[in-house]
Amino acid sequence: MAKDYEVFDQVDFSNQDLSDSYFKGCQFFRCDFNRTNLRDAKFDDCVFIEQGAIEGCHFDYSDLRDSSFKNCKLSLSNFKGAKCFGIEFRSCDLKGANFIQASFSNQISNSMYFCSAYITGCNLSYANFERQCIEKCDLFENRWIGANLQGASLKGSDLSRGSFSEDCWGQFYIQDCDLSNSELNGLNPRKVDLSGVKICVWQQEQLLEQLGLIVLPN
Repeated sequence: MAKDYEVFDQVDFSNQDLSDSYFKGCQFFRCDFNRTNLRDAKFDDCVFIEQGAIEGCHFDYSDLRDSSFKNCKLSLSNFKGAKCFGIEFRSCDLKGANFIQASFSNQISNSMYFCSAYITGCNLSYANFERQCIEKCDLFENRWIGANLQGASLKGSDLSRGSFSEDCWGQFYIQDCDLSNSELNGLNPRKVDLSGVKICVWQQEQLLEQLGLIVLPN
């Protein structure tokens, strides 16, 4: 299926097979994608929320593996329980989106798994990633202000050039992450495990201030 610049209002796509579909410039208002097969589907420049609405579209338990969203407005969308392994969000507005119980990992065995996601240049403010595992993934240039990252593991991911709330540090695991050129205000090295974390030279001052050290210019 390929659709260009169409408007879908209160359309029920639930339980349908829309794999490999392509939507460009389409608008989806109050649409239901619950348990829909959207594997390898592509959405470019699409809108999934009506202006002024308090709820976006529903993707509950949908199959979004290897799907792609570029420059889309997905604020307040619900991705509860969705299969998101290999998903791509580029330059999207995901403000307030809910990813509770979604899965970005492929479980090989009880102890072996790997993650795949490409979430870059997105507004993730107030999005819910509680207890999510998104490790060793491209998560750079995102805005995380007010996001719920409680218990999440982003170990080994590229979080460079990101914007974070001062009170978020310590909520989630960041070992081996790339935090270069991100604002680190509020990050206390005494309280957060920074093993293997990469930063730039200029960021040292922000971290050392949390330890009470004053860095003087050369």
